[in-house]
Amino acid sequence: MMTLTVDTAPVEANRFEAMRHAMVASQLRTNAVNDARVVEAMARTPRETYLPAEQHGIAYRDGLLPLGGGRQHNSPLATGRLLTEAEIRPGDHVLLVGAAGGYAAALIAQIAGSVVALEESESLVGIARGALAGESKVEVVQGPLNAGWVARGPYDLLIVDGAVEELPAALVAQVKPGGRVVSGVVDRGVTRLAAGRRTEGGFGLVDFADIECTELPGFRRLRTFTF
Repeated sequence: MMTLTVDTAPVEANRFEAMRHAMVASQLRTNAVNDARVVEAMARTPRETYLPAEQHGIAYRDGLLPLGGGRQHNSPLATGRLLTEAEIRPGDHVLLVGAAGGYAAALIAQIAGSVVALEESESLVGIARGALAGESKVEVVQGPLNAGWVARGPYDLLIVDGAVEELPAALVAQVKPGGRVVSGVVDRGVTRLAAGRRTEGGFGLVDFADIECTELPGFRRLRTFTF
């Protein structure tokens, strides 16, 4: 008796492609992700490749995705808005903090000159290195997110793909004077997206959108007591 083996890979690939284009049409284009380079990169990058296998089926869901260990993957909209606001230039040397499985790094690499993708979770670093193997523009490094990566600085652009209560001065100092910063921020339990520029005189972030954003570990503001 002959057993026929059916190759389902093309069907699966077509299904993911359809979901990806639906994401672009319904989540990005209708919500101010209007940098054509960012839209094009997100339209052709298979997001599922950069997620744990058990999350592939919901890779294009409009919301945060669980990654294990208390971590979540940012929504396509949050990442898309951050990359749009970053105004990435072709020659930019970028530090990406909160790289997770490497999805945002893959997008940035299609626009910028080089990317240092920082992640502290060993399992997520493994996914990122596997998914980005052969991508010469990206260097995946492992370490505390709040410490940045001094060895490859200074950077033209800092992208924090998640929300933080406070960006440490030592992290901002890794950005060149005049360099740009985009990040999610947490303000009394509400997450927003914000952007700023480092100058010789100081640094600050200005909110530009209220969007659900994953909170990254290690960026809690130091609590003080008053009497």
